Amino acid sequence: MTDQLTGQAPGREVGRARTRKEDARLVTGQTTWTDNLTAPGLLHVAILRSPLAHARIERVDVRSALEREGVVGAFSGADLAEGLGSLPCAWQVTEDMVLPEHPALAVDEVRHVGDPVAVVVARDRYTAADALEDVLVDYEPLPPVLDLEAALADDAPLVHADKGTNRCYTWPLVSGDYAAARAAADVVVRRRHHQQRLIPNAMEPRASMAVPVPATGEYTLYSSTQIPHIVRVMMALTTGIPEQKLRVVAPDVGGGFGSKLQVYGEDAIALTLARRLGQPVKWTESRSESYQAQHHGRGQIQDVELAATRDGRLLGMKVDLLADMGAYLMIITPGTPLLGAFMYPGIYKMDAYDFHCTGVFTTRTPTDAYRGAGRPEATFAIERTMDELAAELGLDPLELRRRNWIRHEEFPFTTVAGLTYDSGDYAAATDRALALFGYDDLRAEQRARHENLDPVRLGIGISTYTEMCGLAPSRILGSLRYAAGGWEAAMIRMLPTGKVEVITGTSPHGQGHVTAWSQITADALGVPFEDVEVMHGDTRVAPQGMDTYGSRSLVIGGIAVHEAALKVVAKARKVAAHLLEASEDDLEFADGAFSVRGSPEARKTIQEVAFAVFAAHDLPEGMEPTLNAEHLLDPDNFSYPHGTHLCAVEVDTETGKVAIRSYVCVDDVGRVVNPMIVEGQVHGGVAQGIAQALYEEAVYDDAGNLVSGTMADYLVPAAPDLPDLVTDRTETPATSNPLGVKGVGEAGTIASTPAVVNAVMDALRPLGVRDIRMPCTPERVWRAVKEATAAASAAADAAGKEGPS
Repeated sequence: MTDQLTGQAPGREVGRARTRKEDARLVTGQTTWTDNLTAPGLLHVAILRSPLAHARIERVDVRSALEREGVVGAFSGADLAEGLGSLPCAWQVTEDMVLPEHPALAVDEVRHVGDPVAVVVARDRYTAADALEDVLVDYEPLPPVLDLEAALADDAPLVHADKGTNRCYTWPLVSGDYAAARAAADVVVRRRHHQQRLIPNAMEPRASMAVPVPATGEYTLYSSTQIPHIVRVMMALTTGIPEQKLRVVAPDVGGGFGSKLQVYGEDAIALTLARRLGQPVKWTESRSESYQAQHHGRGQIQDVELAATRDGRLLGMKVDLLADMGAYLMIITPGTPLLGAFMYPGIYKMDAYDFHCTGVFTTRTPTDAYRGAGRPEATFAIERTMDELAAELGLDPLELRRRNWIRHEEFPFTTVAGLTYDSGDYAAATDRALALFGYDDLRAEQRARHENLDPVRLGIGISTYTEMCGLAPSRILGSLRYAAGGWEAAMIRMLPTGKVEVITGTSPHGQGHVTAWSQITADALGVPFEDVEVMHGDTRVAPQGMDTYGSRSLVIGGIAVHEAALKVVAKARKVAAHLLEASEDDLEFADGAFSVRGSPEARKTIQEVAFAVFAAHDLPEGMEPTLNAEHLLDPDNFSYPHGTHLCAVEVDTETGKVAIRSYVCVDDVGRVVNPMIVEGQVHGGVAQGIAQALYEEAVYDDAGNLVSGTMADYLVPAAPDLPDLVTDRTETPATSNPLGVKGVGEAGTIASTPAVVNAVMDALRPLGVRDIRMPCTPERVWRAVKEATAAASAAADAAGKEGPS
C-alpha cells in the first residue's frame, strides 16, 4: 500500500509519442464489436429495401415469409407504424425549411433505392435474409428526381408531393457589398465546381442489438455509433421508450468518418421489434446494403466568383451553392453544407462575401456529415478558384496566396464571414512545406518538360487551408437553429489506492481518446500514465455527453478532462493543507505531490491524500470524503488549425493516368498531446481527400439506381494507390483553451483534395484544359486532354483560313 501511495509520475506526458493503450486489444481480436455480441434468445433481423428510386407502395404481403421455418415475425411499415415515429432532424436551418416525414420503414411511398420496406425476424441471420425473397411488394413507379437544377423547375416531379416543392430551404450569409466589390474589380473569375457524392467506408459496417428487460420495461441498445448520448435522446423521442429506461452502448466501433454520426432507422426498428417480441434482436448490414442505406457525403454544385484587382488583391467572393439533401433530412442533413458557409473565404482577407445555399430534395440516399462536413467543400472551392485567378492574372499561385492571407501579426482576426480566428502563422507553415517539397526545383523541371513536349506532364498543387472545428459554442449553435448544444462532460474519480478513472462524454471510434486522455490526466494529477483508466461510450457509465464529431473531442472533451482533473487537485490541496497543518496558499503542487513552500520535506502525494480521504478519519471541516470531480465545458470559440499541403503529380497525357510523385503536408494543430496519434490522423485524412480527388464517386443512372453499389464498382484506394507522405508541423497554440490545442481529425481531408486537383490542372492547363470533374479518373483526364487538343487544333485551322489580319 505504501509503495503505491508514494509512486510518482515519470515525467510530462503531453507531447509524448505514446503507443495507444487501445491497440493491443483491437489487434488481437479481444474486442466487442456490436456484431460480436449475443444474448440469450437472440433473434436476427433482415430488412427488405426498395429496388426503385421512387414508387408508390401498393401492397406489402409478408404471409409467405411467415411460413418459412425459423421465421419468428415479418412486418411491413404499416405493421410497425404505431409506436415508431418519424426519424429526427435536429437542424431546422430556416424558419420555413421544408421538413418531410421520415419513416424508419416506408409506408406509402419509397423515395430512394434502399429505402426500407419490410423486416423479417428469424432465429438466425441466414434464414432472415433468405425469407426476404418471400415478401411480396407491389410498386407503382414514379418519376425519379436526380438533377439538382431540374428539380427546382416548376414542372419537376416532386420527391414529397405533399410539400409542393423540391426546394428544402435557401440560406444566406452576406457581409459587405459584393456588387460594389465586383464593380470595382479589374478581374472577375467565375467557376463551377462539382462535389461528387461520396460513400463512407468504415472498416466495420453498422449493427444494432436491442435487449429488452420486459419485467422492468428497460432496454439496452448496442449500436456501432459515434453518438450514443444523442442516439439515446432521439430513440426515446422516436420510439416512446422513456429515456430513463433506455441505455445506449457504443462498444468498439470500427471507424465512422461521420457515417455513424447518425440516428438511423435500423436502431429504432431494433428497439421496436425487441419491445413487440420481448426478445433481443440484432441487425447487421452487408456492405452493399450499407452503400444504399447509410447516408452519403458531399453532393454539391458550387458556383464561385472571385473579384480582384489587377495586382491580385481580393475584393470579394460570391458563392451560389446547390446542396443535394437526398430523399429525407437526417440528423444534420440541412446544416452540413452550412458548416462550410463560414469557411469559403479561407485564410484570405477581402471586403465582401455573398453566400447563398439552396437545399434540394432528390430521390437518392440522404446526405449528411462525412469527414470534414462542409469544410472540405468550402476549402476546395476557394483553393481551386484561387489557382484559376492566379492563372488569369499570370501570377504564381503561391504568390497570389501570400498577397492575400492573414499575417501572423494580425491575429486574432475577424474574417469577412464573421469568424474570429484566434491564432495562426500561414507563412511559417508554408515556408516549412516549401523547404521539404523542393518547390523551385520542381517548377524548373516542369518548365523543361513543357518545352520538351514531354507527354508525361508535371503539375504542382497548393492548398493553404484553415478550418473551424471543435463544434461548437452552444450559443452559436443556437443562433444557427441547431437543436442541441456543443458542451462536453468529463468526470475524474480518484480511487482509494491512488488509481484514476476518467469518464468522458466523447465516444471514440479510432481516435485514441483512451491514450490521449490518460496523458492529459497523468500530467494534471501527477500520476503515472499506466494508472489512468478511461471509460466511455455507455450512457449508464458516462451519463452526460455530446459525443464525437467535428474534431471536437480534444478541444472540448479533452479540455473538460483537464479541468475536471484540476478540480480534483483543488480538493486534494485542501486535504493536504489540513494534514500538513499548513495554509493552502503555502502549498506547491508538482510531480503529483503537495509540499510546503520552503519545507520540501513536509509533503503528501496525491495518492496519500486519496487514501486519507477514503479513510475520512481527519478531513477539513465540512468536506465530503471524495476527491471526485466533474466538469462540463462549453467552449468560447471554435478551434482553427491550419496548414499548407503541396502535391506534385505526373499526368500521362496519352493514357490519362495520374500518379502522385510527392506529397508534403505541414499542419499547425496547436500544442500536440501525442505526435503519433496526430500523425495517424493526418495520414488517414489525406488518404480520404486523395480518394475524392482521384478515385471515389457514387454514381446513379437515369432511373436512380446506384450503379456504384458495391466495392467492385466504387473505387476505394488501397495502400499501393497512395503516396508516401512527408509530414511536419508548426505550432501556434490556440488561445481559446488552457492547453493550446486545436483539432486534427479532419485537417488532412480538408486540405488534400484541392492540392491534388490543383496539381492535375497545373499539369494540363498549358494544353488548354480548363476543368476536370472529380474524381480525376484516367478516362476523364484522357478525354479532357483530347477535347482541349481538338479545340486548339480547330482554332489554329480557323486562324489559318482567315489569314493574317
